[in-house]
Amino acid sequence: MIGAVDTLCRDCGFRPPPDAETCSECGSLRLVRHGELHGLSTAHLDCDAFYATIEKRDRPELRDQPVIVGGHHRGVVAACCYIARTYGVRSAMPMFKALKACPDAVVIKPDMKKYSDVGRRVRTMMQDLTPLVEPLSIDEAFMDLAGTESLHHGSPATTLAALARRVEEELSITVSIGLSYNKFLAKIASDLDKPRGFAVIGRAEARTFLSDKPVSLLWGVGKAMQQSLARDGITLIGELARLDEAQLTARYGKIGHRLALCSQGEDDRRVDPEGEAKSVSSETTLDKDIADADRLRPILWQLAETVSRRLKKSGVAVEGVTLKLKTADFRIITRSRHLKSATQSAEEMFQAAEPLLSREADGRAFRLIGIGTHDLVPADQVVQADLFGGVGPSESKVDKALDAVREKFGDAAVMKGRGFGTKVVRQGPSKVE
Repeated sequence: MIGAVDTLCRDCGFRPPPDAETCSECGSLRLVRHGELHGLSTAHLDCDAFYATIEKRDRPELRDQPVIVGGHHRGVVAACCYIARTYGVRSAMPMFKALKACPDAVVIKPDMKKYSDVGRRVRTMMQDLTPLVEPLSIDEAFMDLAGTESLHHGSPATTLAALARRVEEELSITVSIGLSYNKFLAKIASDLDKPRGFAVIGRAEARTFLSDKPVSLLWGVGKAMQQSLARDGITLIGELARLDEAQLTARYGKIGHRLALCSQGEDDRRVDPEGEAKSVSSETTLDKDIADADRLRPILWQLAETVSRRLKKSGVAVEGVTLKLKTADFRIITRSRHLKSATQSAEEMFQAAEPLLSREADGRAFRLIGIGTHDLVPADQVVQADLFGGVGPSESKVDKALDAVREKFGDAAVMKGRGFGTKVVRQGPSKVE
């Protein structure tokens, strides 16, 4: 019934009557309608085509052109605008494929400092509204606005619409917002109406909405899990929803609990501003394919140094290291190793990853190399190594001294011998996820 629907003008914040076609205050057609609109408080905000949108903002002449942000012929697509996407261009696509699909695209080298600055400003705007902001990446985050109605003199929906307007007015970029009663559905909602969207999924329609969606939409279901579910005849969320938690747990282990919750439209995760990063990594696409391990080792070392600096800035240490390689035919190889103790040291990460590289460098040529980490713990869990190996107190002090020099004079100001003669040009940022 239309009388049970709430309406909000996204352009001015007015609440028109439920049957209004336009806003009676400003004339806008951008009205959002939903029966639970003003009773939901968990949101996911996602900046639209973030890198590409910033580049178009700074170069207005590119407004109507397809734009790709990334490396040139041998690189990959870091981001692309919505015009480029109509040609089939997607993030992480090899650049030669992207340019084949969209030969007229304007290719722009990433400017991560600029993107990070804008991302921080968006984050600050979100934190002006609630302390419960959980960043997922440079351009997206969850928000919990429960209990903020009196502070902001409006429902969470009204406050979020005002936030979207503020981002546009002050930063000249657009965002899409998903509003729901939990994180899982809020994130799904933010993808429903892109770009410049505002979508809502309420409790009343959640199960029906999910029933015909593929299981890949579920939080934590990757390709391997998809294949496992498919072997059991499960491809849709509705098929999962017909099974109880005991059945799913018996068949799929710990993830069975998560599958049971999500298939019913439930998610017990809270918006956590202190949420820990799960990985820190750095990778580079090489100018030319390299098969020689001796030429790859200095690059691996420089990447390890980058990761080490990111770990220290984030206040975390790692207990595991992953080597990533991409062959000339684009096959991705990952090899992992668990460390004896938590570390932030580039030396220890390099010493763990180097044997993995030596084993894989069997004559095959590689176009990409990267080093990642896993099993992150607080930095105070780092234990100094003993006399028989690893990084001791003196080495740690040297690392800190080198970091201080680089902070003041730049990354290239000082380096260890194994890094000499090698220039690493990264096609994308080091990642903290």
